[in-house]
Amino acid sequence: MTLQSTINEFLTHCQFEKNLNTKTIEAYTMDLDQFLNFVSSEDIRNDVRKIDKIILKEYLQKLSLFKTKTIKRKMACLKAMFNYLEYENDDFYSPFHRLKIRLKDAFILPTVMNIDEIRKILNMLYQSLNNIDRKKYKYKSMIRDITVIELLFATGMRVSELCQLQINDVDLKQGVIKIFGKGSKERMIQVCQQETIQALQNYINLFSEQIQSNQPFFINRLGNGLSTQSVRIMVKNYIKQSEINKRITPHTFRHTFATLLLEEDVDLKYIQTLLGHSSITTTQIYTHVNMEKQKEILLTKHPRQKIRLE
Repeated sequence: MTLQSTINEFLTHCQFEKNLNTKTIEAYTMDLDQFLNFVSSEDIRNDVRKIDKIILKEYLQKLSLFKTKTIKRKMACLKAMFNYLEYENDDFYSPFHRLKIRLKDAFILPTVMNIDEIRKILNMLYQSLNNIDRKKYKYKSMIRDITVIELLFATGMRVSELCQLQINDVDLKQGVIKIFGKGSKERMIQVCQQETIQALQNYINLFSEQIQSNQPFFINRLGNGLSTQSVRIMVKNYIKQSEINKRITPHTFRHTFATLLLEEDVDLKYIQTLLGHSSITTTQIYTHVNMEKQKEILLTKHPRQKIRLE
């Protein structure tokens, strides 16, 4: 068994037997190609059984420049391939059985925006819209961009989920968005803010002739689906125009959505469902409230407030 044939077989298994989504397959392909390039010995490339824990340790050392989360993903992908190979072949023993890896993530709180910053962005967007000639394409693109920003904040969806939306996933009559998350998991999010619903309606009215069934809901000037990179650039430009001195990405809207809901005392389990997290452990990062909220809690809720000395 060559390493290349093993990789091909494993990716086929992931695609057709495990039915993993395209993004996951692309990530696995990239990670496994990286390992293939790392293994320089033709002898080992031609016989996957010769890969041992020494080679894995050397590869792990090479990955040390990456973030811990990235290293974990790449090694988990490799381990999954060897586990699959062991399951399919009685005479193969995974080298990971002889390797113990313990990587500790550095805990970093996500960047979030406060209400004033969200208001600042939306004010800038709507004011800019009022100054654009309705006959120009710029007006249409601004309507689209406003809808993207409104939807990111209203639903907390991932940028990849937003770019995968199709016209059939948006039901304005019921006020419901169907989202396909990681692992092809489907969830329904209700859009209850009238401004967001109006933005969606405005977008559909302007782009109805270009939006087709089974095609991306958000499109660019050429009629192609809006890419995640385009949304990132869009957000970066509007943050700059809003004069907000933070590194804001589309994912920041997701963090902000969750954090602000939590600060309004929404139960963590509801937030988990809205975000599409499979484990509440992932959602618990938002329990680390920001400093302003912390100060408010300690000023108003701390029991020392009730103690008066005689």
